Amino acid sequence: MTSQNTPGVYIEEVATLGASVAAVPTAIPGFAGFTETAIINGSQWDYGNSTASNAAYKPAPAVRISSLLEYRHYFGVSKDATYDVDITGTAASPIYTVTSTPPTFSLYYYMQLYFANGGGPCYVSSVGSYSSTPAPNTPTSLSADALVKGLAEFEKVDEVTLLLAPEALGLVNNSSDESNLNSSLANVKTVYDAALGQCNTLQDRFALLDVFTGSKYGTDSDKFRSNTVGANSLKYGAAYYPSLKTTLNYSYTESAVDVTDSRSNNERVYTSATTLAGVAGTNKAIYSSILAELKKQTVVLNPAAAMAGVYARVDANRGVWKAPANVSLTMVSGPSIMITDATQADLNIHAASGKSINVIRQFTGKGTIVWGGRTLAGNDNEWKYINVRRLFSFVEESVKKATEFVVFEPNTADTWLRVKSMCEAFLTGLWRDGGLAGSTAKEAFFVKVGLGSTMNADDVLNGKMIIEIGLAASRPAEFIILKFSHKLQES
Repeated sequence: MTSQNTPGVYIEEVATLGASVAAVPTAIPGFAGFTETAIINGSQWDYGNSTASNAAYKPAPAVRISSLLEYRHYFGVSKDATYDVDITGTAASPIYTVTSTPPTFSLYYYMQLYFANGGGPCYVSSVGSYSSTPAPNTPTSLSADALVKGLAEFEKVDEVTLLLAPEALGLVNNSSDESNLNSSLANVKTVYDAALGQCNTLQDRFALLDVFTGSKYGTDSDKFRSNTVGANSLKYGAAYYPSLKTTLNYSYTESAVDVTDSRSNNERVYTSATTLAGVAGTNKAIYSSILAELKKQTVVLNPAAAMAGVYARVDANRGVWKAPANVSLTMVSGPSIMITDATQADLNIHAASGKSINVIRQFTGKGTIVWGGRTLAGNDNEWKYINVRRLFSFVEESVKKATEFVVFEPNTADTWLRVKSMCEAFLTGLWRDGGLAGSTAKEAFFVKVGLGSTMNADDVLNGKMIIEIGLAASRPAEFIILKFSHKLQES
């Protein structure tokens, strides 16, 4: 209070509320991938070197966006697909056969799927450009080095809680040569190892991985399990399978759609190859028919980006403690492979490796549903469930940030009481919201701090204040068991 030397009225505001723990965001993804352009601070980003493995190469720094419109502003639009249309049949009954070559770079389509499924604020790091007027020194081909360095940009962003490189499976060469396939899967492993390693080091984020769909050798799950990192990193990631048939269409340029009329000489309209743009100016009926056929060519995408949106949606509607499962997907017509109960048994629980793979399935009357909620550490009793891992990360990060004010405060009972009170208030609110199990707060959690409890005299002398927090995390009801028996008729 100011010195009271002059007669008058003096006001003093007394703080009655102690410090509190603020909940940190839980579903802020970081996407690394190729973009059409990368406008950073108003200028086109210079990648430094066209080869991502070169020391001079540097991916664009992570940019925070909140919508697809913002994505277009900073990173441009989608890469066009290539289409060839062959007209057969007769003049009265033409048949249009479409052959498509999807673009290698598909981050834009993944971002569409992310926002459509509930995604909100996220970060994007461009690792290369596919513009017709490319950025300076831009890589032109997808590489593990580029994606790994793009993921590393998110280490600088504390807000990121999910890591994705949706284009990673574009590194797979699904050829008839098994050694070639294994070599390309090893490149994917490099990317996945980097994502899981970052999560394990920082302990405040979670990696979403895709399982390659369509291996010519062995099962997809075996290939994935033998090409993902093991040990402690597994609890910080989850894998999803199979790829998804979406309702999205690839973009294309009419002048780049080749049209060939293969009907007999007396029935064909075009005697030489033309383009869709050429057809538009000469025959509106054929043009409309080709457009209708191109509309049927939908995009097939891997599921991790859609799952990032699901995580955000479930966290917002229910909370991070709710398993991101038994949820329908938007802009998806179905999985590319129909999974049965028998097939999922080995994917969900694998005794040998413990690497659980979450399945996306189609159910009659329900649509396309996420039917799995396990981390890659499927044999770990503590960390087998995604919601349990993410709940602990959420509490750890929230308490960590909230207690930073205590640094350099006196390490005394008064400080210990303040910290204990704020942690208990935060956890009580979490328990009341349904985030913790237990009929009472005492059953749901405990907070311990103090000399003789969590610290000894040597700890205090060395400036250590140790807080011990125990949580009774609610686990999902993964297996609902109904027991039936015959009840004998009573006389």
